[in-house]
Amino acid sequence: MNYRTKALIQKFGVHALLLIIVVLCLFPVVWMSIISIKSVGESVTGFNALRIQAPTLANYRRLFELVPLWRNLFNSAFTSVVGTATTLFFCSLGGYAFAKFRFPGRNALFFFVIGTMMISPEAGAIPLFVIMRRLGLVNSLWSLIIPRMATAIGIFYLRQYMLDLPDAILDSARIDGCSEFGIYRKIVVPIAKPALAAWASITLIVRWNDFFWPLLFLRDSQKYTLMVSVSMLPVSDGLSTPWQVVLAGTTLVIVPSIILYLAMQMYQKSNIVAGAVKG
Repeated sequence: MNYRTKALIQKFGVHALLLIIVVLCLFPVVWMSIISIKSVGESVTGFNALRIQAPTLANYRRLFELVPLWRNLFNSAFTSVVGTATTLFFCSLGGYAFAKFRFPGRNALFFFVIGTMMISPEAGAIPLFVIMRRLGLVNSLWSLIIPRMATAIGIFYLRQYMLDLPDAILDSARIDGCSEFGIYRKIVVPIAKPALAAWASITLIVRWNDFFWPLLFLRDSQKYTLMVSVSMLPVSDGLSTPWQVVLAGTTLVIVPSIILYLAMQMYQKSNIVAGAVKG
């Protein structure tokens, strides 16, 4: 067996293994999506669940009757997009400051920020709830945005990327009279687009799938995010369990996450190429 044949066999084996992993990962999503368009009388267990006798969108119509889905969808989109934008802004500012500015106590402050990563966010749920209540932000969508405008892991990630930015470029901009914020906006942000795109994809998906904090801060069903709203679906409808309706809601939650991930991945790759060219 020559080297080329051996390499082709190894490549085929790797691709076959990856294909199996992809099928195993996608199967629950496909199974869920199929059940969501099945009529209530059809089987939802075993391999019979993959057979559709009469496809219907009645489960989705029932879902819109049970919960204010359009409002909840807007709440999820608003908190995800605005939360991601504010996090990118403040984390990139913090990362830029820690990477390129020299000030007393910089290292101690940075290690303190990193140290907060060792504390579970849920451990601060009670004091954070008290703060939000005193600020009058309980049952407000801003309670899901303001506390996480800057995160330790986001500052750390962007700081590590910005450490590689050439100081000569920044110094040249200062000599030309550019302000520090102008340097950040016109030089740092364009060069750091690959890192910003990667962090945006992670943050956007995490906020879209967030369940704990919306459940803690929100009280009105009109303020619920899509994830919380679907979790509140009734588990029984008369004498039967409407799993088709429940899975229709779950599909509406998960499928956008997959689309967001694929879209952000493509955007991230394009920015990596652009950043390499600019570098």
